Amino acid sequence: MSVNKVILIGNVGKEPDVRHLDRNVTVANMVLATTERAYTLQNGTQVPERTEWHNIVLWGGLADVAEKYVHKGDRLYIEGKIRTNTYEDQNGIRRYRTEILAETMEMLSSRVQGAVQGDAPVNS
Repeated sequence: MSVNKVILIGNVGKEPDVRHLDRNVTVANMVLATTERAYTLQNGTQVPERTEWHNIVLWGGLADVAEKYVHKGDRLYIEGKIRTNTYEDQNGIRRYRTEILAETMEMLSSRVQGAVQGDAPVNS
């Protein structure tokens, strides 16, 4: 048995990039920043703040919600799974892109709050 589960709480780094595909399917891509605060060890060693940037992919209803309500700077709770894609760039060099395929998104910013899962409808 294996588990592929990611839980992130962070801030949206830029406006979501939303595309409408064939058959009314929507996909949104965005980046989410998570930051570990700086701290000092008991021996006096200082550990600096560290920010990680996560590539988030939302499909269907989640993408529709992101298009309408998610903006740069918003705080989100994301649950999903990790997926790494491999591709070759224009120079023939193999590249990797790790993404979080969101299954649940909760908006934590004060403007709009609520949880959305998969293709669940959103109550306005």
